[in-house]
Amino acid sequence: MKKKTGLISVIFSWILLLIIWQIGALFYTDDFLPGPIVTFAGAGKLVTSGELAVDILISMSRVLKGWILGILFAIPMGLCIGHFKKISFIFEPFLNFFRFVPAIGFITLFLLWFGVGEKSKVALIFYAVIFPVMINTIAGVRTVDNSLIEASQSLGASNAKIFFSVILPSAIPNIFTGVRLGLSAAIVCIVAAEMLAASEGIGYLIYTSRLYYKTDWIFIGIFTLGIIGFLADRLLQFFGKKFLKKYGVK
Repeated sequence: MKKKTGLISVIFSWILLLIIWQIGALFYTDDFLPGPIVTFAGAGKLVTSGELAVDILISMSRVLKGWILGILFAIPMGLCIGHFKKISFIFEPFLNFFRFVPAIGFITLFLLWFGVGEKSKVALIFYAVIFPVMINTIAGVRTVDNSLIEASQSLGASNAKIFFSVILPSAIPNIFTGVRLGLSAAIVCIVAAEMLAASEGIGYLIYTSRLYYKTDWIFIGIFTLGIIGFLADRLLQFFGKKFLKKYGVK
């Protein structure tokens, strides 16, 4: 019953938004504020021409590369910083400094260092992903119940055994949250990466649409990113509930 009510609420909200959007569009030109009818027509053209599918595949390829590399780096690093005081003493000040510097601030440097090809875009996404993943991993390690660690020590468990059988499993819910936030950061960052140095992709579509006064394409790009992000997060949630439920992932 609750699921049905929730679905009705979502449908009603979107219908209401579309109505308000269409009414607002009546007072402006399509170049300034295209209505949903014009936008859907533009989407149909991009879909039938195959351009939108190509842009989505290219953008998602970049997102996945940067996201996966970021996870592979940030989780082990976060576990080490969270658990080992000496490593934390050395690296945490850098973490707390650079996490406040947005990825877009490094665009020019990354273009200089990695060129205008795929490497600079993936590197930028990698940078955006590592901080939410790493910070949540550190938080997960540091919020482990000390009584569990003490109980393991009293049973004669080694430090390595405690780390892999107590600390890591207890930190998984926080790590999973960081992975989800990292995916969101990756999708947000792809727009900035493709706006400045790309010839294809959703970010490129959004940025170049202004040159042709195709405001409806901008809306299409925005909605496409929103839909992709929503579906990707739901897929990730499904994976977490199915395979990580025993660790407390909900």
